[in-house]
Amino acid sequence: MSIKFGTDGWRAVISETFTFGNLRLVSQAIADFILSENDTDPSAVVGFDTRFLSDRYAAEVARVMAANGIKTWLARADTPTPAVSHAIVDKQATAGVMITASHNAPRYNGLKLKANFGGSASPAQNKLVERNLERNLLNAHGPNLMDYDLALKRDLIIKFDPAWAYYAHLSTLIDLDVISSGELRIVADGMFGSGRGVIGEMLTRSRTHVHNIRHEMNPGFGGIHPEPIERNLGLLISTIQAGHFDVGLATDGDADRIGAVDAKGNFVDPHRIFALVLHYLLDKRQLRGSAVRTVSTTRMIDRISAEFGQETIETPVGFNHIADLMIKNGVVMGGEESGGMSIKGHIPEGDGILMGLLLLEVMSAAQKPLHTLVDDLLATYGPACYRRTDMRLRHPVDKLELTERLVNDAPDSIAGVAVERVETVDGIKYYLDDGSWLLIRPSGTEPVLRVYAEAPDDDRVQALLGFGESVAQAV
Repeated sequence: MSIKFGTDGWRAVISETFTFGNLRLVSQAIADFILSENDTDPSAVVGFDTRFLSDRYAAEVARVMAANGIKTWLARADTPTPAVSHAIVDKQATAGVMITASHNAPRYNGLKLKANFGGSASPAQNKLVERNLERNLLNAHGPNLMDYDLALKRDLIIKFDPAWAYYAHLSTLIDLDVISSGELRIVADGMFGSGRGVIGEMLTRSRTHVHNIRHEMNPGFGGIHPEPIERNLGLLISTIQAGHFDVGLATDGDADRIGAVDAKGNFVDPHRIFALVLHYLLDKRQLRGSAVRTVSTTRMIDRISAEFGQETIETPVGFNHIADLMIKNGVVMGGEESGGMSIKGHIPEGDGILMGLLLLEVMSAAQKPLHTLVDDLLATYGPACYRRTDMRLRHPVDKLELTERLVNDAPDSIAGVAVERVETVDGIKYYLDDGSWLLIRPSGTEPVLRVYAEAPDDDRVQALLGFGESVAQAV
């Protein structure tokens, strides 16, 4: 059976690999893992998103847990991943399971495995679950199952709403009075995901006017990928322009990512959101500590941290690398270019709801529109133009082998600008002496070369991407 865990769990096409039968087998492997972590008082939190059959899948996971003597807190309704992750900490559970395929296409579903600290399970823990699965299959050991109603009667499955504890926790991380003082008119785009209506619920008793769109239950996500990137936010942009709103906030399928649109209808990407919030935390809140960013994230973060005498740490792509550092403390904020970000005092998990609320706080405190804040940011710490492109290769390549070859063949300059240094944190990254950079990351699972570039202007970005394209053609 081809079931492999990635950096954040298992995803597959519904009715092909993601079936009830396979899910029960994976759930048993997770139950075995939980019992190996805690065999005296094991417990789990199980949540789900708005995808097709997600509620039924979550109930099956809970049945397997109950049959293994694991007390299971099962979400009553679709819930954001960060709310489920917070519930793991709040309930002091051994682990958690979130049924979601995040921002993937509607035909997918998946399972995110969470550790007892609320963040993603480590690679070692995921590998242990895979080994449990292989062992059970080899020994023809099927999943343990308990009747759902019986499990409820015996309190082995307890239905609950993760939202209230999560909302209470968020209120300690944001200043609702400041947000309320801004009297902003916002559009909250749930993208039909499990973040639908959540921002509005947090702001119910404030002077913020919230207009919700794409907040109905729609497992097909209106035919789009529920990912808050510009090409998926046409409805949000047109709604803002038609209604003269101040800002739009969009969360992905399970609400652990954020994207924004300003009052002029311009998309504000996660790089700028990260930079604006980080500056606010360091400047207005006077927080101190390092900033952590993935290798594919803007260097504006470095410049902002340096201004306040703080360190910036670069990690491979994947929030689990950021989480490792957040657990050790001393991190003010961590984030990645895909929109997953978190701050000091929160679970080490990307949280689109929190970041959207913090962006509103930044705007309200400054009493400036978002487009002005972005212009000021770029004038001070930029300019920073950014693009990413995925290039198909003619055949699969070995990631380590290609990276080593590119290091050995590293040019002295790219598009007429000297290469300052080369790093191999994740793929190969060329730092140029004009402050620009180019990252080339071979995929570990498919014949694709992911190329990222940041430079002072669009022409330079295009030139850097052109170099990446020449690399792809030569492979």
